Formats: sequence, structure tokens, C-alpha cells
Amino acid sequence: MDGSATVEQLNAQKELVRKLKQAAKENKNVSKEEIDREVKKLLELKAQLEETVTTKHFVLKAPKGTRDYGPDKMAIREKVFDVVVGTFKRHGAETIDTPVFELKDTLTGKYGEDSKLIYDLKDQGGELLALRYDLTVPFARYLAMNKIKNIKRYHIAKVYRRDQPQMTKGRYREFFQCDFDIAGTYDAMIPDVECVRIVYEILSKLDVGNFAVKVNHRQILDGMFRVCGVPSDKFRSICSSVDKLDKLPWEEVKQEMVNEKGLDDAAADRIGEYVKLSGGMDLIETLKQDSQMMADKDCVSGISDMETLLEYCDLYGVQDKVVFDLSLARGLDYYTGVIYEAVLKGVQIDGEEVSVGSVAGGGRYDGLVGMFDSKNKVPCVGVSIGIERLFSILEQKNAKSSTKIRSRDTEVYVVSAHKGLVQERMKLVTMLWDSNIKTEHSYKKNPKILVQLQECESAGIPLAVVIGGNEIERGVVKLRDVELREEVEVSKDDLIAEIRKRLNSS
Repeated sequence: MDGSATVEQLNAQKELVRKLKQAAKENKNVSKEEIDREVKKLLELKAQLEETVTTKHFVLKAPKGTRDYGPDKMAIREKVFDVVVGTFKRHGAETIDTPVFELKDTLTGKYGEDSKLIYDLKDQGGELLALRYDLTVPFARYLAMNKIKNIKRYHIAKVYRRDQPQMTKGRYREFFQCDFDIAGTYDAMIPDVECVRIVYEILSKLDVGNFAVKVNHRQILDGMFRVCGVPSDKFRSICSSVDKLDKLPWEEVKQEMVNEKGLDDAAADRIGEYVKLSGGMDLIETLKQDSQMMADKDCVSGISDMETLLEYCDLYGVQDKVVFDLSLARGLDYYTGVIYEAVLKGVQIDGEEVSVGSVAGGGRYDGLVGMFDSKNKVPCVGVSIGIERLFSILEQKNAKSSTKIRSRDTEVYVVSAHKGLVQERMKLVTMLWDSNIKTEHSYKKNPKILVQLQECESAGIPLAVVIGGNEIERGVVKLRDVELREEVEVSKDDLIAEIRKRLNSS
């Protein structure tokens, strides 16, 4: 025997031995020595195959850029999702779902330089497919395909990007997005400002620390590039460079513009002067005094929109969190109007500053649906909540907090005080389940009472119902406050009402 055995070789040898043994039974000319020789070969092949399987290195881990979530982390995620969905529904949104993969042509040409981050799939039955990069393009495809003219929708689902993951900052290759979008033809900035308000409500409710919502306008950016001398065919690539200013210093961004993208050095310097500007209504007034900007029709239109947006932000009570920032670019090609991005400002956990970057972003994309159906051009505006980064912050806060989030919602644990009561426990938990009370009991017939009570305390279950032979005969149970370790007798007839009373008062 030479080399390592394969499954095919092993199966062939098994078949040969079987045939030889069958021939021997039928008294054909097969010697015992020949059978023994082939059986020996079979055993050697088995040994080789087992050695190959044993010595093969198998790395047991989740793929790069992904992670598992245990019960404690899922409890945090569910609470965050409850806040997000509750906010979306409070604003009248309805939900949809779309496939996790799309035709590759659906996604191609929508993301600019980020298109290289799309996960392509192997050819499946003649269709070239790719995993969705975001939820916005599939939403636009859905609108175009179904001829929908207006909808206010939210969508929470996983998306995929072949990015370099930064796990500690909540940056993954597989992650959730929580999108809210308004599709339809409406008056300027009314839907747009509601998206800002939604971000404000979610971040305030989650209590993740101080934050700001940066806003800008794609028309102002385009006009600014023209005024600075950027050739029109370089607008999108220069915009992609400006989009990196939240991660890189200006000198590195300028170097990319000039050395890699061929922009004139003087044009880059002029851009540098503009992207330093930020503020509120004061910046609107500064831009109105800029004769070159006001000579550009895109700038005039964009500045008018921003003035209206900031007025509406004041009416919606979010003006103290909104910053008009000319460095905000958002590199995706499909944005056409207002753009926004929420950032956390110096999140502190036990005195340590945690940096996570952007936690929400979005904008207006009036031309995206028309890219799929030129006869069905539906204006849209929306925002996406960077839920994974929020999870990272809240997980770190929870890990250092003395108050832990419960991973089970159990309200009552039924405890037997001594042996032989498993049937009585089952009757009691059935009564509680039928009354829609979240209830558990031990899966052992005769568990020790101390073990059962310790389970209640470790899981944070607020109430325990303790039963014993004497109580059963008298038609009562003991209702125990687990935290206070206090018990009272309650009749079985009054048990449901008493449990509800205590749960409602806690």
C-alpha cells in the first residue's frame, strides 16, 4: 500500500471481499488464503483512512467577520430591536422582506467604489447572483417590480460586505441593517426631516451617550466641486475621497485626491477650505454670502433645501443634535439630495472612551427606482440604523454593569418541596401556561428544593410557586418572592390573579 487511502478505494476493497466470500460459499474456486490476503488489505485501507481523518487539522471557528450570539447577547439585541421597531411603527411604517441574494445585475453599478465589496455567488442554474450589500437597492427593485408609487416601510435583515472587519468597533462582514424609508412624491424636506427625528428618538431611547446627526446635501457637494474646479467626470470619485474624512486626516485625503485620482492640487486645496465648515443656520448665511456658490444652481437649490430642513428640525425638537457639515459626503452613488449620518461623541464606559464611528446614515435617492424602471420614477428618502455598532456599545456597558440583562423572560418557576410531585407540577404549569404566564419547572422527577430555588435566583425569575403534599391536600400553594425570599400561602383558585397582581406591580 502506498499513499493515503480514499473512500472510493475502501469501498472497492469491501466489494471485492464480499464477492470473494460469496464465491467461497457457492463452492467456487476461491482459496482461504486469497480471502485472508484481501481482508488484510481492507483492514490496512481502513487504518489509513482513519489516520487521515484523525490527523487532518479542522479549525472550529466562525468565518472571518462573523460571530455567534449567546443568550446574554441576544437578550441585548432583542431589547435594541424592540426600541427600533417600536420607533418605526410609531411613525406609521409597515414592514416588507426581500431575498438575501439578488441578481448580480440588480446590484451592479449602484455603490460606486464600494461595488468591490459585494459577495458574488457561483452560477446557480444560469443566474448570476450576489448577496445583498444593503437593503436600499433591493427596496428600489421591489418598488419598480411591483409598480408601487408610495409606501412608508421598514426592513430589518442581514446584509453582506467583503470588508476588512473590525470586530471591536462593530464592523462585520455579515451584519443587520434596520432601514426606514419613505417612497413617494411629497413636499420638500417633510419626509426628510422625519428620518432625522427617527434617528434622534432611537439614539435617545437607547441611551448610548452624546451624539450628533450630521447633515449635508448632494447638490451642495456637486456645486462645491464645480466651484473648486473638479472635472464633472471626477465628481463621484472625489466625493468618495471626501467621505473618508471621518476616518483620515485632511492631508491623507488630499494626497489620495491628487496622487491617486489626478485632481489638481489647487482644486484640492479649495475643497479643503470648504470641508472645514460646519454649523447650523449660521453656515447657511455664510454660504449665501459666497458669490461663487450662489452662482451655481445646484448650490442654490441645495442651500434652500438645507435651510428648510434646519427650520423643520427646530420644529421637531432635534435642532440641538443636528450639525450642517460640509465634510459629510456618503460615498454611495445613488444619493441625490439630503444626506445624513449620526455619530457618537466620545462614548464613556467606566472612564474609557469607546470609538465606534457612524451609527446611522442615509439620505434622499430620487433616481434609484428609475434605474430599474424608467417609467416608474419614485422619489425616496430613508435612513439605516447601524445596529451592530450600537450592540457593541451596549454589550460593553452591560459587561461592566452590576445589573445584568435577563436572557429568559420566565415569570414563574414551579417548585416541588419533596419527591413524587412531578405530576402535580405538570398540572400546575399547564394551568399557568393556559393563562399566558411564562412558566418553567425542573426536567427532573425529584429535584432537590435548594437546586430549584437557586435556579430561580440565578435566572432572575421573580416568582416561585412551591407545592408540597400538605398544600395539595388543602388546595393551596406557597407563592415566593424570589428576591426577598418571602412566602405567602395562596389558594389555587386565587393563584392566577395573585401572580398577575404581583407581576403588574413590579
